[in-house]
Amino acid sequence: MVEDGDPTLEGGCTCGAVRYRMTSRPMFVHCCHCRWCQRETGASFALNAMIEADRVIHVQGAPETVNTPSNSGRGQKIVRCPNCSVALWSHYAGAGDAVCFIRVGTLDEPDRLAPDIHIFVSSKQPWIILPPGVPAVEEYYDRNDYWPEESLARRRALLG
Repeated sequence: MVEDGDPTLEGGCTCGAVRYRMTSRPMFVHCCHCRWCQRETGASFALNAMIEADRVIHVQGAPETVNTPSNSGRGQKIVRCPNCSVALWSHYAGAGDAVCFIRVGTLDEPDRLAPDIHIFVSSKQPWIILPPGVPAVEEYYDRNDYWPEESLARRRALLG
């Protein structure tokens, strides 16, 4: 979660054509170690901050949405810069366009959003050492067991 009193976080793509602002802290931050995320990002995990789409403001530029296959088979929409193709956030089928999974690495200050949970650690790279005190699950999890009540309430208000 955001570690100081200022909930505003800004980010953008590599070339600077697209900029966005998160107007509140995210509901929850996943560090996903599944093989699908490893392949998609070209890294050892994906770090995504889940936030209501209406709390993400486009400050500059117009990103493009690319429909992409996903491990679930239901697909995802990856929002990218049309110039440099950097992935800024995704929309997954479960929550649809209502929730943005912000790629934490695209934030100007990515260090402000540490993971709340590590997921799919059954397929994490063996050299990654998970920090003590942060929940880690073999696959996925029941959000009611890990999300703070405030975040659960935000999700309920959003999705009904």
